[in-house]
Amino acid sequence: MIWKPIARAGRLPDYRRTREVIIRFLVLSLVLLLQACSEESVYSALPVNTTVLAFGDSVTYGTGARVGEDWPTLLAEDTGWNVVNAGISGDTAHNAQYRLPALLAELEPELVIIELGGNDFLRRLPLAGVREALRSMILQVQGEGAIAVLVSVPQFSMLRATAGIYSDAAMYEELAEELGALLAADVFADVLSDENLRADRIHPNASGYRVFNQQLMVYLQAWGLLESSSD
Repeated sequence: MIWKPIARAGRLPDYRRTREVIIRFLVLSLVLLLQACSEESVYSALPVNTTVLAFGDSVTYGTGARVGEDWPTLLAEDTGWNVVNAGISGDTAHNAQYRLPALLAELEPELVIIELGGNDFLRRLPLAGVREALRSMILQVQGEGAIAVLVSVPQFSMLRATAGIYSDAAMYEELAEELGALLAADVFADVLSDENLRADRIHPNASGYRVFNQQLMVYLQAWGLLESSSD
């Protein structure tokens, strides 16, 4: 099951937008935890020191916050996993697919979290090409026996950026369903939709990265990859 976002009717005042993100986070937590309790988990919890590859662009690198405030660092601190930050500012899904094999061979991660596509959208690269690049990366990860987690990325436009209203590009859900990858939906879009959580139109700030990590961890717990006691 993929949790669907609450429809956004328009730009909200700051206090209402912050409250909306909190409510959405609580609803997400409840829905996913109920799902985890009602269904047998496919995965076992990953132990401390498990190698996890955070593979992405500037949002994975941590642009918009200070060193150590990026979500891979926060995830490592909260889980005890060895999270390798392989985020490169400005990277596209098209280019990233070619640097992934070497990282998989070197690190042999058990879990790979893919956050890519935003720069492809900003550069107006063909959507078919973005989809194929993401598909290639998921298949590479699965081919090495690792678990692939795909983080949905909003399909940016000047209109949405100006209004501060973001929603996931549909291809992420479609690819996850097609290839059997895990999907962390709405995490990035929710953060960017709250101006208190972003450094600019396309990057979270330190608070935004904390929310990003918290919501990602809810998914990881629901999938069985992370013990709930690691909150």
